[in-house]
Amino acid sequence: MSSLSLQKRLAASVLKVGKNRVWMDPNETNEISMANSRQNIRKLVKDGFVIRKPVVVHSRARVTRHLDAKRKGRHTGLGKRKGTANARMPLKVLWMRRQRVLRRLLRKYREAKKIDNHLYQQLYQASKGNQFKNKRVLMEAIHKMKGEKAREKALTEQAEARKSKAKIKKERKEAAKAAAAPAAESS
Repeated sequence: MSSLSLQKRLAASVLKVGKNRVWMDPNETNEISMANSRQNIRKLVKDGFVIRKPVVVHSRARVTRHLDAKRKGRHTGLGKRKGTANARMPLKVLWMRRQRVLRRLLRKYREAKKIDNHLYQQLYQASKGNQFKNKRVLMEAIHKMKGEKAREKALTEQAEARKSKAKIKKERKEAAKAAAAPAAESS
C-alpha cells in the first residue's frame, strides 16, 4: 500500500480544510494513489472517493451546567478564588452603582416636588460624602428632614400667632387705658 501523503495534502488544499478533515476511501486506494495533480483530486472529490469530514462537535453542555451551578452559588468558595475581592467586584463599580441609585431617587423626588432645590442640593452633597449606604437610608433621611421642616414651620406659625394675639391684647389694653384716663381726668 503506497503512502497517500501527497494526495492528502493536495486534497486538503483543494477542499480548503486541514489534513485531518480529509477522508479517503480505503477501498479505492489504488485509484487515489494514481492522482498526482489537483485536477485529478477534484475528480476524485466529485466521484466521492475523497470527502471533507464534518467539523468535530465541541459541546458546551458541561460548561453550561457548570455556569448554572455557579449561578446558584456552587464552586465559589475560598479555594476557587484567585483575585482579590476588589479585583472580583471592584469597589469603584459598587460606589458608582450606589451613587447612581441615590441620585436617580433625588432627581425623581425633586421633579415630583417632594423636595425643594435646597434640600436636593444638601442631600446630593451628603450622598456624595458617603452619608447614605443605600436607598432605604436616604428615603428615611428625607422623611425625617421633611418632618423636621414641617415641625419648625408649625412652631414658627404658632409663635407668630401667639405674638399677634399678645399684640392685639396689648393694644386693647392700651386703648382701654387711654379711654379710662380722660374719664378719670374729667371727674
